[in-house]
Amino acid sequence: MPSGLFITIEGPDGSGKTTQMERLEVFLRRQGLAVECTREPGGTPLAEAIRRLLLVPHYGPVDARAEILLYAAARAQHVAERIRPALAAGKIVLCDRFSDSTLAYQGYGRGLGAELVHQVNDLATGGLEPDLTLLIDVPVEVGLARRRGLAADRMEQEELAFHQRVRQGYLELSRREPGRVRRVDGTGTPDAVWAQVEGIVVPWLAGALPAARAATAGPIQREAR
Repeated sequence: MPSGLFITIEGPDGSGKTTQMERLEVFLRRQGLAVECTREPGGTPLAEAIRRLLLVPHYGPVDARAEILLYAAARAQHVAERIRPALAAGKIVLCDRFSDSTLAYQGYGRGLGAELVHQVNDLATGGLEPDLTLLIDVPVEVGLARRRGLAADRMEQEELAFHQRVRQGYLELSRREPGRVRRVDGTGTPDAVWAQVEGIVVPWLAGALPAARAATAGPIQREAR
């Protein structure tokens, strides 16, 4: 079976990661690549139902252990029903959040610790890890200010200290896994952030795409400025 590539987009609330993922999808499709876009929690009917349970403020407060298990249940279904089949079909899968979010939010934010989170994630994913993770990083105050005036979900309503722990978890992850997790400064304009994303993805794809694709479709090209 052909094997695709798995790219995840991570970041604190208000980082602009969803905007950058949408732009990355358009860019990859223009290169003639097959792309599957999805999100977490969600991506399948069951996982989307769990998403509503997790994020609607009406259900709070939620015990940290219940929270991580709900995320894991959604992820297990998502991987089995959506992500692995797309990868097996040779697609590039773009996912708005994945297992690193659980490390940041439940491991660091909730204080459950990295070891427990890794065990739960391994069970949920069957060992599947992203090939590349783009961490769109912004200071907590900047991200929350961007969300001001918008309807906040249960996680976004957490106290400032929680969001600061989440960001520290992400930054620690990027220090530990610099080859996979590439930090992007998300404080600039969407165009400035995209320039960084493109500068990471284009050379990475040149080495990650199968040689057969490069021979038939040519090299990945950056957008004209």
